[in-house]
Amino acid sequence: MEEKEGEWPAIGIDLGTTYSCVGIWQNNRVEIITNDQGNRTTPSCVAFTPTERLIGEAAKNQAISNPINTIYDVKRLIGRRFSDKTVQSDIKLWPFEVDSCTSGKDSKPVIVVTYKGKKKQFTPEEISSMVLMKMKETAEAYVGSEVKNAVITVPAYFNDSQRQATKDAGIIAGLNVMRIINEPTAAAIAYGLEMKADHSTVAARNVLVFDLGGGTFDVSLVNMDKDLFEVKAISGNTHLGGGDFDNRLVNHFVAEFKKNNGKDISGNAKALGRLRAACERAKRILSSTTETTIEIDCLHDGTDLFSTLSRARFEKLNMDLFRDCTRPIEKCLKDAKMEKSDIHDIVLVGGSSRIPKIQQLLQDFFNGKELCKCLNPDEAVAYGAAIQAAILSGVRQNHHFLLIDVTPLSLGIELASGDFYVVIPRNTPIPTKMQRDRTTDYDNQTSMLTYVYEGERLVAKKNNYLGKFALSGIPPAPAGIAWITDCFSIDADGILTVTSEDKSSGNKNQITITNHCGRLSKGEIDRMVKEAKKYRAEDEEHTKAKQAKFILENYINDMWDTVECHSGGKIGVLEKKMEDAIEQANQWLDWNSHLNEASRFEQKLKELESICNPLIAEINQRDAALTDAETICTFINVLDL
Repeated sequence: MEEKEGEWPAIGIDLGTTYSCVGIWQNNRVEIITNDQGNRTTPSCVAFTPTERLIGEAAKNQAISNPINTIYDVKRLIGRRFSDKTVQSDIKLWPFEVDSCTSGKDSKPVIVVTYKGKKKQFTPEEISSMVLMKMKETAEAYVGSEVKNAVITVPAYFNDSQRQATKDAGIIAGLNVMRIINEPTAAAIAYGLEMKADHSTVAARNVLVFDLGGGTFDVSLVNMDKDLFEVKAISGNTHLGGGDFDNRLVNHFVAEFKKNNGKDISGNAKALGRLRAACERAKRILSSTTETTIEIDCLHDGTDLFSTLSRARFEKLNMDLFRDCTRPIEKCLKDAKMEKSDIHDIVLVGGSSRIPKIQQLLQDFFNGKELCKCLNPDEAVAYGAAIQAAILSGVRQNHHFLLIDVTPLSLGIELASGDFYVVIPRNTPIPTKMQRDRTTDYDNQTSMLTYVYEGERLVAKKNNYLGKFALSGIPPAPAGIAWITDCFSIDADGILTVTSEDKSSGNKNQITITNHCGRLSKGEIDRMVKEAKKYRAEDEEHTKAKQAKFILENYINDMWDTVECHSGGKIGVLEKKMEDAIEQANQWLDWNSHLNEASRFEQKLKELESICNPLIAEINQRDAALTDAETICTFINVLDL
């Protein structure tokens, strides 16, 4: 982006799996911005219809009737390979089609939809960019000017390719992504800066942020000491959240429906969509009540579904997933070299943290310690991101703090033996730069390939492959003589650059992990930016057309009312002319309601106005003349009396 960060308003965006949220620093506080439906969170949902593209509330509202073209949970695809086990598992549960963009195990997934009668393929980055653009437009409507700068949050356990892909999505949406920060870190900022009346007098505290959302789970252990926020350790699961609890309920009721009615609905996308929506509602209700009902008319082949769901049954169906939430906490404490008793505050973030059983398990894990529920779990991440955005853009100049985050996974290279050689261990504070030396593998070796991985497995290929590059021009020498220095550098966004240098010759080469097998190329990003602008222009034209159609319909209705008001049940010549013109316009509207051109509706409105307005003037003159004549007659009659 060419613009300087301070030239535009800066926003904080929580790009969630199921819901997204946007905030901005204004009037010396964070404002969480409501969308066009008056809600403070927006569904991370995109839908395609024969006439338009829908994002957010509008997309979710029509999901049941259009399941195969309504995309959600795309955060579970972004930055992943099509061959990943989690991707293959999710594909079986989604009604929309996910395919591989190319052959091979390293291929990216693409979403296939029918849009305006044509098959279209979209990458997860493109779908995410559409949600980000919706959040951008929501902010622009609030501030009344263009918004360019943004801080976007990601799960703490997102790997490098997932972070890069999220940044790409921001670029496609037309945003200058000032920083990518971890979701629990953003929540910690919100907790530390906004929930303490006078944090300057508060002693250092260890805060555990428990962030369980719709699709991801993160745990961060943050030490807060006045204006220093130091992340000590992070852990989590990028594939655990409310969506998984919904899946368990869906599977339960599919089996129950088959048992009770002998009918299998697993192949009926619309039925599954209706069932999923009902299960999601039931899950939310069970956070405040102990039992609810699920009732769906004509779910499949004319057969209704009516069943009750208790909180106990819900907990039993998901107990193994609930218990999985404690394992990352144990790992986090171990990495930070802390005991349970060292934790001062436990902060709940993410919609799924409202589930009573999860709160109970968490409280039991910490021996009955009270949980902090002072933050709105749906808004805390966007709140913290907005604070960070304000500081980075210079808007919040009087409140500086030092934020020290960590890298979630170990980073290193593959040795000739196939082992994984760690250069930067996990939970290393960032930004950072570390280097390790190695030697050539065989006699007279003049070039060396460097394979970069991230993960915790001892065998390199079992970790996440990030990229490779070659170092050439190494002077021939016996094996073990030439020394190569590998330097790993991570910036504040968690983006990695690797450099290899031959000490004897000074030859070097490097790779910024921005274009490995899971990433978009610059050409692809440029193309998607252009397409995003085209789709936005189409959306704006469709909105204008709908508005113009609405104005025409209103004018026709007003003219009908005018005719009835003036006719008094008796149709004169002028009223007949108006009726004919209105009827013709009404027929035209019925035949052309599908048009996506505002100009056509505007032209028809002008034509109708050119006929009706003069006729209304004539009718008013006629009625006025009749009224005057009646008044004179009445006056004469009074005189005669």
